[in-house]
Amino acid sequence: MAIVHLALISIWLFLFEGKAAPLPSLKVDKVVVHKSKRTLTLVSQGKVTKSYKIALGGSPVGHKQQMGDNKTPEGGYVLDWRNLKSAYYKSFHISYPNQEDRIEARQKGVSPGGDIFLHGLPKSFSFLGKFHHLYDWTLGCIAVSNDEIDEILELVRDGTPIEIWP
Repeated sequence: MAIVHLALISIWLFLFEGKAAPLPSLKVDKVVVHKSKRTLTLVSQGKVTKSYKIALGGSPVGHKQQMGDNKTPEGGYVLDWRNLKSAYYKSFHISYPNQEDRIEARQKGVSPGGDIFLHGLPKSFSFLGKFHHLYDWTLGCIAVSNDEIDEILELVRDGTPIEIWP
């Protein structure tokens, strides 16, 4: 009977109190975002290793066209550097705008914008944890929980490609 109680307590702590078990050391080859599914997936050697639910920009449909449109960009980019003292807990910079984005914006006579990140939650909203994805609240970034951005920063190296699909 004591074993059953211990098992139930362990399950409770895992589900409601504990952080996810760390993944074995692996090399993430790319990160794939599906905006319509609100998912971010880590891929290693062609296989999905981990998926996360995400929140996007407040106008999530369509590719980012210009600064202030609250859209999350679509296309191929790079996770090129990290900010461990972000206003959004911790973050990974996405290399938007790329050359094509700059050309399109220039042709329209607008600024393409920038400062697009994969990030955690601001201190004032950290209590939301894994419920952060129920509403698209960013200004064009991709948001995960603070525990999740910690895990992503541990598993993904600077220079890793990120594909953002509609």
